[in-house]
Amino acid sequence: MIRDIQLLDLLTIVEAAGTTLLLSLVAFAGSSLLGLPIAALRLSRIPPVRWLAIVYVQIVQGTPLLVWLFLLFFGLATLGFNISAWLAVSIGFSIYGGAFLGETWYGALRSVSVTQWEAASSLGLGIFHQFTRVILPQSVRIAIPPTIGFAVQLLKNTSLASTIGVYELTQSGQFLSAATYKPLLAYSIVAVIYFVICYPLTMWSRGLERKLDVNR
Repeated sequence: MIRDIQLLDLLTIVEAAGTTLLLSLVAFAGSSLLGLPIAALRLSRIPPVRWLAIVYVQIVQGTPLLVWLFLLFFGLATLGFNISAWLAVSIGFSIYGGAFLGETWYGALRSVSVTQWEAASSLGLGIFHQFTRVILPQSVRIAIPPTIGFAVQLLKNTSLASTIGVYELTQSGQFLSAATYKPLLAYSIVAVIYFVICYPLTMWSRGLERKLDVNR
């Protein structure tokens, strides 16, 4: 039965938006946990270790995120390992995001001039203190804007979670469209909510970039 959009529908969409935010936080946390060691491995002077990180990054960046979700949720099930949709999404996004964040943070670390290492060494600092007190603070200034930008992309990519049954913002729009036969209005509401969530993050990133003066 075709009906109009009601207040309860809007509240349901807002609740689904909360699920999207939670999923985004979990995905970003998992991506960070993988991204940090990947960036460290990329800096390794041991070729096999460095190449291991490079192969991981190339495989993940060359594979659609949707494929990882299907492999984890449907692929593992065919092997007898049944995991929840939430767990599959959390792992899939972490694998995917870890490669991108790892490469981003590696690039930020590499962008710091070698002379900074030499200057820190001339002051008598050990490798650990050279990294934590001289190199890391400078690389963080460079890495913050692209990291927040990636977080925004990750948030929007959570819409793919609906393909394996996670009820989030995009899927709530699908249900509303099916119930009311008003897809334009339903997806417009979803688009507005995504914009309301993502726009402040984008502005925050730009503000931090100006404040930190990363181009200096």
